[in-house]
Amino acid sequence: MAVNTSPESPLPVGEVSRLIGGWIDRLGAVWVEGQITQLSRRPGAGVVFLTLRDPSYDVSVSVTCYRQVFDAVADVVSEGARVVVLAKPEWYAPRGQLSLRAAEIRPVGVGELLARLEQLKKALTREGLFAPERKKPLPFLPQLVGLVCGRASAAERDVLENARHRWPAVRFEVRNVAVQGVHAVPQVVQAVKELDAIEDVDVIIVARGGGSVEDLLPFSDEQLIRTVAECRTPVVSAIGHEPDNPLLDHVADVRASTPTDAAKKVVPDVGEEYERVRLLRDRARRCVAALVEREERGLAHALARPSIEDPHRMIDERADHVADLLDRGRRCLRHQLDRADSELSHTHARVVALSPAATLKRGYAVLQKADGHAVRDPGEVAAGEALRARVSEGEFSVRVDT
Repeated sequence: MAVNTSPESPLPVGEVSRLIGGWIDRLGAVWVEGQITQLSRRPGAGVVFLTLRDPSYDVSVSVTCYRQVFDAVADVVSEGARVVVLAKPEWYAPRGQLSLRAAEIRPVGVGELLARLEQLKKALTREGLFAPERKKPLPFLPQLVGLVCGRASAAERDVLENARHRWPAVRFEVRNVAVQGVHAVPQVVQAVKELDAIEDVDVIIVARGGGSVEDLLPFSDEQLIRTVAECRTPVVSAIGHEPDNPLLDHVADVRASTPTDAAKKVVPDVGEEYERVRLLRDRARRCVAALVEREERGLAHALARPSIEDPHRMIDERADHVADLLDRGRRCLRHQLDRADSELSHTHARVVALSPAATLKRGYAVLQKADGHAVRDPGEVAAGEALRARVSEGEFSVRVDT
């Protein structure tokens, strides 16, 4: 219920604390799951103090329990262990502090952890976070590699040494984080986000050595999985050894069996690349040589053809043929002209022999009337009519006698 207050009638701090305590007292006992980050067992003390933390949300709460409650699980529970606690919320009014009073503590077993991880895996699979089509390809030759690993860890050494041995010019942007325990998840998430925000980082490697299921649990955390899924930069998961399979392996773009394997997958081997370039160069040289040799053979074959070897031969042959045709044409034309000349001479002779002039030369004459018409019939002229007589050498006048 809301409390009516005003600047004129405020509530004292003690009253506010008492009201909060009353509200909390009305809460019943609840089962709470978390990870123990601090454990205080003072010799002779009847109360054990714990700090229970949720690594996914970075929230902690104090827990107290009687010694006999904790002694029941003291052999299997220590700092870093995940537990389920049956506790009732309590409010300590003098300090205004909330805590949980534990009545029972149960360690979370490996089987239970694996079952929960399997449920989370199925849920994330349904969301499509592990779909192959979401995977981004690794760059062939990254210029700057982001590395998330433990400080001075074997995983860091393996990645750096193997990568620089394969490609000495490769550069690294390293983020050292806690890789197990209560601080692992937020630190790894923050490191991945920082590296993903750097424009020059071409690929991110998240590496850790082997360990138990509990040690590798941070790399199956839902918050980390979603962070990696949102990265624009390709992410390589190199957690543990070959049998280890945290959920990070499924969401990462590439899974490496070990940190050493991650270095081999991310950075090409300079020696292998030189050898590959040499082989490709030799192959290209052989291909070009074969092409040139084939073209040379084709050119030699073409040059060996008679038309190319003696290009004037065809012209000379055609020239002789043309000369023969020309001589033949000249002979034919000359023969035609001679025959035409002979025919013309004969025709001329016949024309001359049959012409009126030739007739006149033989002593004949042509009588013409005054109008120029030739006289062909005696009945055409009258007595005393004047006519003109035309002979071979001229003409003269005549008169018709009766």
